[in-house]
Amino acid sequence: MHKVIFDTDPGVDDAMALLFLHHHKDIDLIGVTTVFGNARIEVTTRNALFLKREWKIDAPVVQGAGETFIPHRVTHEPPKHIHGADGLGNIGVPETVDIEPDPRPAAQFIIDMVRKYPGEVTLVAVGRMTNLANALKQDPEIVSLVRQVVIMGGAFEVPGNVTPAAEANIHGDPEAADIVATATWPVVWIGLDVTMQTVMTRTQLKEIADAAGRRGKLLFDLSQFYIDFYEGLVDDGMVVHDSCACAYVVAPELFATRSGTVRVVCGGLADGKTIQKPDGRGFGPSDWDNLPSQKIAVGINDKAVLKLIHDTIVSVKED
Repeated sequence: MHKVIFDTDPGVDDAMALLFLHHHKDIDLIGVTTVFGNARIEVTTRNALFLKREWKIDAPVVQGAGETFIPHRVTHEPPKHIHGADGLGNIGVPETVDIEPDPRPAAQFIIDMVRKYPGEVTLVAVGRMTNLANALKQDPEIVSLVRQVVIMGGAFEVPGNVTPAAEANIHGDPEAADIVATATWPVVWIGLDVTMQTVMTRTQLKEIADAAGRRGKLLFDLSQFYIDFYEGLVDDGMVVHDSCACAYVVAPELFATRSGTVRVVCGGLADGKTIQKPDGRGFGPSDWDNLPSQKIAVGINDKAVLKLIHDTIVSVKED
């Protein structure tokens, strides 16, 4: 059983990933921490609370960072053209939800849970890395207590999606990502190198909706705006970025990985670029030296991952 804290900025593909974690039999979802990104922090937290209520998720929702690790760093605006003005595909999410978040800041919640369950907690981070960096700043010793960190982020040998160099989650807070990349905890990066290969078609999503009842219908409805955004980029479907990271937790055998030190470019033309120095490659002295080796995903069995997502979400019947 994997104890998981899901660090997220819902977000359409975040919603699918959350439902996957909620339904998978080997996942014990112990918390949902929110971060700014796909929308402002008040909106991503509201969205997480809305999904918690609609999908009857027991895990607490905890509000996290609303700005970058270095305060007032200039980043891009929330991508309303991708996730909608409400962050969930313009489905009409209510302005307020009658559930209160956990009162702790997300960084403190992460620290508390990691210390409560030493060696057991996996952090699945599918937004900016700000909450994780804040937790490390407050309590550096948690690096030895976390089971693993699985990140949806980065673009190592493919173009980025907000600039030619950078993927959105990392570009949104590069300094936080570099702190996470250079800490001595086990990290796996599930980046655009593999997520862009993993496309769920509208037909496949409809099959989930038909089989999963009310929960599946909500997922189908909130995904339509997102699918429309991908028109011309993929064939009548959506890239399931965040669910790929969740799939890795329970089925790492569906991914090929490469180990090496990871750094994040902070500033300049390639701001947010993720670069790995592969293990065994010789270079002169550099800023990659004497840092921990981490895994990046370089291959994926996309059909098997899509089947895993489908089977997991439809496995739980309506109450």
